[in-house]
Amino acid sequence: MDSIETLDSILRQLLSSIPEIKAAAIVSAEGLPIASALEAGIDETRIAAMTAAIISLGERAAMELNKGILEHILVRGTNGILLVMYCGENAVLTVSTTIDVKLGLIMLDCKRSAAKIAQLI
Repeated sequence: MDSIETLDSILRQLLSSIPEIKAAAIVSAEGLPIASALEAGIDETRIAAMTAAIISLGERAAMELNKGILEHILVRGTNGILLVMYCGENAVLTVSTTIDVKLGLIMLDCKRSAAKIAQLI
């Protein structure tokens, strides 16, 4: 099994483990799509670019405000939550959920998935 299939299976497992997770993607630190499980009509290239922009701004803010190394970014909107989390130095996991997701559960599962992804990339 090659690494792309393995990355895809990690995303599928994440989506099936928490029903509130509606989409997930792994992108490079430069903003290029690596693997995704997105809803129909969502452009993975745009999501990858936006994820890179979010993570870049988050890093700068954390550094400027002396908050240490950035671990994750949480964006909460009226219709749901977007979680952006590093998977080692070269990749980022982006997860989109419904508004009623349990944050502790999603953080735990995403952290586990990010560790698996980091081993593969």
